[in-house]
Amino acid sequence: MSSNITANWSYPTAFKLGRGRIKELADAAKSLGMKKPLLITDRGLASMAITQTALDILEEAGLGRAIFADVDPNPNEKNLEAGVKAFKDGGHDGVVAFGGGSGLDLGKCVAFMAGQTRPVWDFEDIGDWWTRASVEGIAPIVAVPTTAGTGSEVGRASVITNSETHVKKIIFHPKFLPGVVIADPELTVGMPKIITAGTGMDAFAHCLEAYSSPFYHPMSAGIALEGMRLVKEYLPRAYKEGTDLEARAHMMSAAAMGAVAFQKGLGAIHALSHPIGAVYNTHHGMTNAVVMPAVLRFNRSVIEDKIARAAAYLGISGGFDGFYNYVLQLRSELGVPDSLSAMGIKPDRIDELSAMAIEDPSAGGNPVAMTLENTKQLFADCF
Repeated sequence: MSSNITANWSYPTAFKLGRGRIKELADAAKSLGMKKPLLITDRGLASMAITQTALDILEEAGLGRAIFADVDPNPNEKNLEAGVKAFKDGGHDGVVAFGGGSGLDLGKCVAFMAGQTRPVWDFEDIGDWWTRASVEGIAPIVAVPTTAGTGSEVGRASVITNSETHVKKIIFHPKFLPGVVIADPELTVGMPKIITAGTGMDAFAHCLEAYSSPFYHPMSAGIALEGMRLVKEYLPRAYKEGTDLEARAHMMSAAAMGAVAFQKGLGAIHALSHPIGAVYNTHHGMTNAVVMPAVLRFNRSVIEDKIARAAAYLGISGGFDGFYNYVLQLRSELGVPDSLSAMGIKPDRIDELSAMAIEDPSAGGNPVAMTLENTKQLFADCF
């Protein structure tokens, strides 16, 4: 296959994949009825050339030039309030969510909260809380991922950290799903190696956990398998040679597939990494990669046969053990720290982290039921 991978999908939303397709940004915004969009991204991306180019494209099409970038690496409700204020004060009618997970999550949440009068915590992903929302004022969203990991560009939720309690909350509404996604692999070539590794391992964790979760959702299970295969084939290439556009494009597909797949559920990898990220501000995907082997050992008794089937599909011999050894090898190839200690985290807050982990929504999808006791043991195993 050539490096010019191009596709138009309408699943799970309009998805335009291919190099140079950022040029279609203004048309995408107009197709959703936007006349004055606000581009939302994080501080790190604000001054970068790819961001300025996106703003130029919008401006040249008569859609104005407006950016909000007051976004933390783990966005919180203060960033959200500031974003909604900027959206309303500027008289905007749509959001271009631009960046990695944090820029995309905050952008989606601003578009949603622009139409709400209740506090954001009233829309946490619990039962049918999303039905509390007023649908009229929710602004349309174009999502432009600049990393290949979270898959937030095709997600119906945002992760927002509560700055008081340091707990990550999943805010859900079907309208969070962007109306158009522009996935241009050229936007990801400037990612530093450590971010390529961390975001790529996030995509892999999404696929692995969704595939392993006990819930019935064969469509997601199938997507998860092929997502893992794409990561296996192309993440090492994208890591070694950042300008490999074929590898970059396939990784953008894998990231979107991970987020579609995890409608089937996540598990202990995420239940552990959410509290660690909230308390220590670590990179989410990298944290997933660090705890992954310990979680595989923890779940082994229940998922051994399932993982053996996945290993066969991925061309890995040796069943569960072969798969487990592959994960260790992939981690070392990508420079992932061996343990939480190697990440610079001390084991002095295991009790607190464990209490947070079993409350995390991801915990319910773990193949082995998570209790306070076995989760403390699992955390200890990660150090």
